[in-house]
Amino acid sequence: MRCSCLRALCQYETTKLVRIQSVRLGSLKWALNGGILLVISLLLLWNRRYQETDLVVSSVTSKVKGVSQVTVPGLGAVAWDTADYSAPSQDKNSFFVMTNLIMTRSQRQGQCAEEPFRGRECRSDKDCVKGLWGNQSHGIQTGACVKSGVRKKTCEVSAWCPVEGKASPPRPALFAAAENFTVLIKNNIRFPAFNYIRRNILPWMNESYLQTCAHRHDALCPIFRLGDIVKEAGENFHQLAVEGGVIGVHIQWDCDLDRLTQRCLPAYSFRRLDEKESNKTLYPGLNYRFARFHVVGGVEERTLYKAFGIRFDVMVFGQAGRFSFVQLVLYVGSTLSYYALTTVLLDWLLDTSCYSSEGQRYSEKKVEAVQDTPRGLLCVSFVDESLLRLVKKPQKKSLQNTKPVSVQSKKEDLGHLKAVVSLFLQSDPEIFPLSDKPCDDSSPSAPSGPPPAPVAPPSWCKCAGCSSTSVLVESLCCRRAPGPCLSSSPQFRRLVLNRALLEAGLQYSEPLLSATRRSTRELRRCAFSQYVSWRIGIAPTNAAAVVPRCCVLKIRESFPSEDGKYGSFRPIRALQGRGLDDLSQ
Repeated sequence: MRCSCLRALCQYETTKLVRIQSVRLGSLKWALNGGILLVISLLLLWNRRYQETDLVVSSVTSKVKGVSQVTVPGLGAVAWDTADYSAPSQDKNSFFVMTNLIMTRSQRQGQCAEEPFRGRECRSDKDCVKGLWGNQSHGIQTGACVKSGVRKKTCEVSAWCPVEGKASPPRPALFAAAENFTVLIKNNIRFPAFNYIRRNILPWMNESYLQTCAHRHDALCPIFRLGDIVKEAGENFHQLAVEGGVIGVHIQWDCDLDRLTQRCLPAYSFRRLDEKESNKTLYPGLNYRFARFHVVGGVEERTLYKAFGIRFDVMVFGQAGRFSFVQLVLYVGSTLSYYALTTVLLDWLLDTSCYSSEGQRYSEKKVEAVQDTPRGLLCVSFVDESLLRLVKKPQKKSLQNTKPVSVQSKKEDLGHLKAVVSLFLQSDPEIFPLSDKPCDDSSPSAPSGPPPAPVAPPSWCKCAGCSSTSVLVESLCCRRAPGPCLSSSPQFRRLVLNRALLEAGLQYSEPLLSATRRSTRELRRCAFSQYVSWRIGIAPTNAAAVVPRCCVLKIRESFPSEDGKYGSFRPIRALQGRGLDDLSQ
């Protein structure tokens, strides 16, 4: 038992291939395979799928340069340099440039009226709560209600006075000259998997080059004009400078580290990151506050600045690749499945009318139709129908009127039939005379006297040659529609009843036995076998052939039993390597 299990494991199964000799199909196959190979090769080279990749790790620093003279209300013309308009960055990899300004001068610690706005007006001291403050307050309430302007009254607060007024940023922006400022972006990158380090200031860039280059003229130059950055982001610098905004600077590193094709250079792109339309957001733009302190007459004062500007966020992306044999094998293996598209397309074409002749032969060779039929079916053949019927054993009505489970085409048993006919034709005509008669000299002579009265055929009989029977499975006629009986045809007498042919068939199946006179029982069984091979051929799997009642009576009449008794019905299997012992009736 253990040995048989081991032998079952040591087996190999493979699919069956059908080779079609066709110039059109062969040419189309190689054309499709060539196209698939071309696409796979282009993708392999274009996307460098043969490489092992690693993501970039980077750091960014920046240095802004520029000077402008700004006319500030109350101060006049003031020169602003890098320390004035470039505030320390609050975020990693970003820098801020001030473009507009609202200034509140000469603020001192004291008590003054709060800036009037919705919800902060009062009528008397009862409307003000001492010590109260809110998120929008400029100080802490003292509990008094004082005048703010001519008509309005607000709660008094302890704060830097006068408090900051509510005003819109100037238009045009005060620092519009910042458009011509420049920034040097220094980016250092590293690919840990390959231990590869590089920066965007390339080795061949010397000091004289960096003093004269500009990114708008040289794509590799790391010095950018702010106006050019905003323009390439699709924005107008003068409009953006009024309320400020956020611009993204993208640095893309796409590096090929193979020796023959090594290339690792940065590519810059720009886009706006914040919402640019003021009417779509509650707090548009970008601003922050800072103060400058000084002492006047021994009292500390400060000047409050509300600065609007542009924040530039530098974002670095990239990956590097280097040849890897493992990655190449994985890619090639994953693309082999694409060649199945050729088989799918050709199989589809063979089912269309374009390749009807090739497709018919191809389907016959490759596809074997197997129907899901139950066991114990009976195979029935009518002479006026070309298809075989598979019928369940009847329980309540005759086999003639039972509905079929399925129908199938006839599969000829040419091997057996041709062999018998060939043996018959090659035999001695004196021993096997060709005749339409049964040639049974031993048959008992017909009784003398008047012929018996004709008996009416049963209702299920269509050929008027069947007799009544109580067995439902034997209630089968040779025809589906009314017509002449098959048993009366010359072909039936020559192929089924011809004794010489039957003896030749018996000699063919049992060549070592003596060709002496055969018994009627053997001839009768051989006649049933001849009928099945002729009319049914090779019966479908799990189905047994049934001989019509009229043909059974004709065979029994030609080769009667010695005692006049016959066995009950037993389905007949078509010849598929079985002996005659499997045949009955």
